[in-house]
Amino acid sequence: MPNAVVTGAASGLGRAFALALARKNWRVLVADINAVGAAETLELVKKEGGSGATFRCDVASLDDVKAMAAFAFGEWQRVDLLINNAGIAVTGTVGDAPIEDWRWIFSVNFWGVLHGCHVFVPKMREQGGGHIINVASAAGIVSLPEMPAYNATKAAVISLSETMRCELAAHRIGVTVVCPSFFRTNLAKGLHCTDEFQKTFAIVAMENGRISADEVAKRALRAMEKNRLYAIPHASIRLLWFMKRVSPAMFYRNMAFMNKSSRFRMVLLALARRGLT
Repeated sequence: MPNAVVTGAASGLGRAFALALARKNWRVLVADINAVGAAETLELVKKEGGSGATFRCDVASLDDVKAMAAFAFGEWQRVDLLINNAGIAVTGTVGDAPIEDWRWIFSVNFWGVLHGCHVFVPKMREQGGGHIINVASAAGIVSLPEMPAYNATKAAVISLSETMRCELAAHRIGVTVVCPSFFRTNLAKGLHCTDEFQKTFAIVAMENGRISADEVAKRALRAMEKNRLYAIPHASIRLLWFMKRVSPAMFYRNMAFMNKSSRFRMVLLALARRGLT
């Protein structure tokens, strides 16, 4: 029976990953700072035919991540898959979003991922292989205005994953980075914003997302099974990514032009209501 560790698995995409793995008969360590939610996820994992355990872990704490790894390898001897999923969200332009928010989001979205990779990679080398899925975001590719802190953390996760892909190939450790756009999840519940529009847009975009967390998890796991580096579930983001690669300067010149317009926010909100973000 293969073994997986999933962080941020008490709800949302993390729970969807845990259940998708359970249906494939994996044993799952459901890790989250929310112990109650993690226990609920584990019950659902068992109902789906899987098995596992829970572990309370704050991924921003290196000691917590070390303890989580010690538990997983101690109980199961090996970990075949690590999913660094835990994440939070912050909005607000540069100079407006408080520096404390920048530190907070980097502690989870970037350092949380790095802690997992730093601790698990040496153990995966020793066991002779494995796979790591890092959950980034389309925000790390497209870099929408008013989300600089979130964009920066996700871009860092993408770069980290690309680097690891090269470093770990010789050790039979695969790396996949997941870059979804807005989908139906509860990420907005703990969102830190500097104005009401940012919160409204995030909530509307997530509530009207055309892809569910379950679908994002399924597509990410398919990418892992095919040993693909990138998993980009939304076709619209694949198109924007292509446009950006063709001409980055033109892409951001157009983005800047649109952002100058007083109607830009209203256009974004209209697109969000139609599930087009």
